[in-house]
Amino acid sequence: MASKKTKAAFEVGCPHCGAKLTVDAEMHAVLEHVPPPPKSDFDFDEQLKGLSEAERKREEHFRQQMAAEKDRSKLLERKFEESLKKRKDEPVTKPLRDIDLD
Repeated sequence: MASKKTKAAFEVGCPHCGAKLTVDAEMHAVLEHVPPPPKSDFDFDEQLKGLSEAERKREEHFRQQMAAEKDRSKLLERKFEESLKKRKDEPVTKPLRDIDLD
């Protein structure tokens, strides 16, 4: 009696992604595929660094806006004074209405 050489299925691991393949040696076909475990790209240190960077940017933007608001009131006051000086020298005239143009 000739001894039959039994070829069993074997398992192969992907070195790139970590997936497992079960391959039939006789038929050269994939019998089963087990997907790789999900990777965790979440890094607490990186997230904490991102939060502190965002907080720093918010604080800087807030300070810039506060300074701009202080300067804005001075600018508006200066514009008002200049406009008042210009209008003070002009004679007072009656404004034109649309009906007066007909």
